[in-house]
Amino acid sequence: MSNRCFHLALAAILALVVTGCGSKESTPTAEQPATPAAPAGKTVDATTTGSVAGKVTLDGKAAPEKAINMSAEPYCQKANSGPVVPPTVVVDDKGDLGNVVIFVKDGLGDYAFDTPKDAVPLAQKGCMYSPHVIAVMAGQTFEVKNDDQTTHNIHPMPKDNREWNKSQAPGTSPIDDSFARPELAIPVKCNVHPWMKSYIFVFKNPYYAITAKDGSFELKNLPPGTYTIEAWQEKYGTQDQTVTIGPKESKTVQFKFSAAAPAAPPAD
Repeated sequence: MSNRCFHLALAAILALVVTGCGSKESTPTAEQPATPAAPAGKTVDATTTGSVAGKVTLDGKAAPEKAINMSAEPYCQKANSGPVVPPTVVVDDKGDLGNVVIFVKDGLGDYAFDTPKDAVPLAQKGCMYSPHVIAVMAGQTFEVKNDDQTTHNIHPMPKDNREWNKSQAPGTSPIDDSFARPELAIPVKCNVHPWMKSYIFVFKNPYYAITAKDGSFELKNLPPGTYTIEAWQEKYGTQDQTVTIGPKESKTVQFKFSAAAPAAPPAD
């Protein structure tokens, strides 16, 4: 082979090598956009949504709860004007049941929902958690604030999420955190004050509510479909009902728990 042919062949081989290496290291440009990620699920059509509302009541009289003994912490005892009863059952003289968590248990299929940006507050006031039950979506921030002049220790104990345990002295900044996965009834306790208990519910959709003192609730902006609605009460367990709503339709659902048949208490 002549020198000229040899050099031409060598140049061609080098060009192929450079081109091949360049193709492996290339990145998307404006002329070569990256392939967009597939959407996580369907979007709810707001023009067709309906709602489910109702009330939760208690049949019978709830057994009285013993007042909490806060004598081990003088500040906590002084911070309350009278005896403090655990808010395990919040019921009025009409039998309306508060602090019941109502949520869509099944039927939403592959709808996708944005995570709310607003933080949900959980205060420590009078050496009690307030509210007693909170609910968030997965990834949504909840904000724990110490309104007391004593140190608390916030200790959520999930089974499917990350467990943590943080102290919070008086006057310190709020503790912001979140849970990545849906999980029901995560117990929260204070290692310093063992009577302090709360629950955090984490959902993958926005269709949940906590009943007011009058037992009322409403699940808004539900797309048409057939759903299993569940009601959770700390002492009396859960109840399910099936409801079907059409476009722009509103339905009413009533739950009634029996004071004579409390469920087994949740494990600590």
